[in-house]
Amino acid sequence: MDPIITIGREYGSGGREIGKLVADKLGVPFYDKEILTRAAEESGLCHELLERHDEKNTVSGMLAGSAGASLHVGAGGMGLQMPLNQRVFLAQFDAISKIASEGPGVIVGRCADYILEGRENLVRLFIYADRETCIKNVMQMYGWARKDAQRVIEKTDKNRSTYYRYYTGRDWRDASNYDLCINTSALGYEKSVQMIRDYLKIRGLEG
Repeated sequence: MDPIITIGREYGSGGREIGKLVADKLGVPFYDKEILTRAAEESGLCHELLERHDEKNTVSGMLAGSAGASLHVGAGGMGLQMPLNQRVFLAQFDAISKIASEGPGVIVGRCADYILEGRENLVRLFIYADRETCIKNVMQMYGWARKDAQRVIEKTDKNRSTYYRYYTGRDWRDASNYDLCINTSALGYEKSVQMIRDYLKIRGLEG
């Protein structure tokens, strides 16, 4: 059985890079921003709109998890009367569901672990690191000053956490949401990839 791997990740932890390495090792598709392109093509929403709302909760006042509960029914509920942020989420919801139905792959972020919950071949990962590691990674990647890297990390992780709670009613960093949590500060990228592959073999999801 081939796996569908979802990756939740703290900003600067290397989650995206590790996901791409795993996909390359397994010879399966990798989906990150590609999800937005797919969602735009299939929903008719413009790509810039999806980018603007990507993993950000732009509407407050709804009970945590109630948005996700009301949307966990498929595209039949989409209409112009639905709030824009929910239409954007539903477009990504449908894109992720279709991607998973087409075969194995690695999907980054966007509540994919929640959207695909219950699939036998689903492997839900969470990649994290200590703050100092995240800061150094972001400074090196973008050439930013330390204070700028720290500010963006804090803002991005807050957005991801709020977004995840809004649509799932769950704590983004709660280990019980995932099958395997990996601290890249301790392992680095290559050993993290090896740990994931070892886990897949134990689950019978990699030959």
